[in-house]
Formats: sequence, C-alpha cells, structure tokens
Amino acid sequence: MIRCTDVHMSYRTGGREVHALRGATLRIDEPGFYAVMGASGSGKSTLLHLMAALDSPDSGEIYLGDRRIDTMSERELTALRRDGLGIVFQQFNLLPTMTAIENVTLPGLLAGRDEKQMRDRGHELLARLGLPDRAEHRPEALSGGEQQRVAIARALLFSPPVLFADEPTGNLDARSSEHLWGVLAEIARQQDMTVLMVTHEPAAASHCKRAYILSDGVVTGTLETEGLDAGGIASRYQQLVGTA
Repeated sequence: MIRCTDVHMSYRTGGREVHALRGATLRIDEPGFYAVMGASGSGKSTLLHLMAALDSPDSGEIYLGDRRIDTMSERELTALRRDGLGIVFQQFNLLPTMTAIENVTLPGLLAGRDEKQMRDRGHELLARLGLPDRAEHRPEALSGGEQQRVAIARALLFSPPVLFADEPTGNLDARSSEHLWGVLAEIARQQDMTVLMVTHEPAAASHCKRAYILSDGVVTGTLETEGLDAGGIASRYQQLVGTA
C-alpha cells in the first residue's frame, strides 16, 4: 500500500516561493503498475521524491505499507531506501568505469552483503531483463535502453516491494521507451509488486493499471486505463484536467 494524505511541499527558487504540492492525496491498495501523470511543473516528480523518501513534506502524511515515512529518522530512511524500495531515474546514473554487473551489485557490496550472493543475484536480474550477455560490458558499450534496464536491475537487487520510476524513458527513443514500459509492467505482474511511474506521456500510461492525474500540486482524478490506447488516455486526461 502507498498512501499520501493532504501532502504540501514548497521550496524557494530564484528568490520566490514555489508551492509544488498543495494538498496531494493518493492511495494505492494493491500491487500493479501505476502512473502519476501530469504536465511539467504539476508537482509529480516532487510527489514521487517524497514517496521514495528522498525528501520530507512540509505537512501531510505518507505511508508505505503500514509504515509512516514522513516522520522517520534519517537512519530509518536510509535503511528504507536500501531495503524497502527501489528507485529509477531519467538519468541512468551508472558508473562509467564499472561493468553492468558491477553497477548492479554495487549497493549490495557497499552494504556489506556477500559478494558471490550479490553477483548471482545480479546475473539473475540481468538475465530476467534480457541482458544475460551484457553483464561484462561498461555503460559506453550499451544502448540507452540497455543502460536503463541495468539501472532497473540495480534497483531490484534487494527485492523491494515497491519500485518508483521518475520519467524513466525521458532519454530513450520511442522503440526503447515502448519496450521499457512493457518491462516495468511485467516486473509488477511477475513479482507481485507495486511499480509507480511518473510520466507526462499517454503512451506510457497506457501500459499502467491506473493513472493518477496531478495538476497544480493536487491529484484531480484517477484514470482507469484498461481498454484505452494512448489517444484515448490523452483525451480522457484533457477532460480531467479541464474540469479540475
């Protein structure tokens, strides 16, 4: 379960205060592939960063499972980010001097886990993501889509129940993007986990079970995506935003 209730968040930039979230409320009760969808500046990345324990809200409540995370200590948050959730960003954030398998297993080694167990787990994940023969390649030898799948493997190293993805296909071409959305949907289905993706693309949301529409820092509605293609989602999205 993911639950956000009346979440507010503001920050200062260029000498002015920006209210990124103005009482955002969202609830997910079962595993699956979900999207938070909104235009640039709607606050969707801010909301994801709060749910992923990368920042703390000004006010409101955020729960992952039965654990309230907005009141956790930094030590508790560090453990949560390591063991309780995975995060994938638009930038792949792979170390260029390390191979794919080394990038995947690095968090485990830094946490003091057994090296052989981590490498076995890393190879298992790379194979599951269609990269069994790319384990010893450095990022420069991988395509953008392959690099993002390595980043996903790294995020899944500790088998977290929740995976957050912040515009994960922002640096990919259309074909690679379509493939990656299918990969995320398959991960949610096969591993019975919650995958929550921030996106502004109707084509991305078409792979999801549901999209939560964020506009001006508030969740203005939900969009059930079953049976809808990208065009249908775009049309329904405009209706929801227009009536907010």
